[in-house]
Amino acid sequence: MPIKIPDTLPAFETLISEGVRVKTETVAERQDIRPLHFGLLNLMPNKIKTELQFARLLGASPLQIELSLVRVGGHKAKNTPIEHLLSFYQTWDEVAERKFDGFIITGAPVETLPFEDVTYWDEMKEILDWTTTNCHSTMNICWGAMAAAWHFHGVPKRLLDKKAFGIFRHRNLKPASIYLNGFSDDFQLPVSRWTEVRRADLENVPGIEILMHSDEVGPCLAYESFANRLYMFNHIEYDSGSLGDEYRRDVDTNVPIELPFNYFPADDPNRAPLNRWRSHAHLLFGNWINEVYQTTPYSLEEIGKERAGA
Repeated sequence: MPIKIPDTLPAFETLISEGVRVKTETVAERQDIRPLHFGLLNLMPNKIKTELQFARLLGASPLQIELSLVRVGGHKAKNTPIEHLLSFYQTWDEVAERKFDGFIITGAPVETLPFEDVTYWDEMKEILDWTTTNCHSTMNICWGAMAAAWHFHGVPKRLLDKKAFGIFRHRNLKPASIYLNGFSDDFQLPVSRWTEVRRADLENVPGIEILMHSDEVGPCLAYESFANRLYMFNHIEYDSGSLGDEYRRDVDTNVPIELPFNYFPADDPNRAPLNRWRSHAHLLFGNWINEVYQTTPYSLEEIGKERAGA
């Protein structure tokens, strides 16, 4: 089954052109089937590009997925037209009474700030607590993963001497994990962050299991069985050109930045990079969606009830 998104969302035509099966709201309403309900809390500056990246991965599943776009209410987006936000997004307050089979919290360009200095941190704490009782499973990405690890377990994020930026080799630490089904022993993924969560800090948290790790840039993916939380500290969802766009943005604004490591062929920024992580991104999301499908209650209202008093 295809992903269900609003008929007029800008990502619609792009997904169709890439061969992703997309179903309009009008057609989906005629099907007698319970779709999986996924939410995307989009904290990235370029929301249109980010929603396309995640819709592409969710839309590759054979299951019907209804995607809801969510934003924080206490923050004014600077890089996305207000018309787009009003047309396609709901604030978290507007979805707080709903239940979701899967929920994604993206990265955000605030990682060098202490969590408490982020203008919407109070709302983020409420959202993170809400995912425990209202979402069957949550995938937290980059800053979203660091925020969740800090909020739930006090795991610190630490500033790096220089940005971890490029395509880095990672190791599959838990080949038997349902989330790494089909993964190679060794693979390459995009990394773009000024901070890190250290392996030793995560290993000190009971119930968290590190699934992917890089000797160069540290933990990549961790899993917590309570509330079915995934912590993805890197940007497995990135497009082929995402790191190049970030590099050129920083160059244009005079932000000190090195070439992304192992990204441009022969370190020539005029040459198009080759995507070496797309298949593993689809594997991870396919495995996650399948596990959500296998374990989520049939009735949305049953989600999270057993955790409400935990």
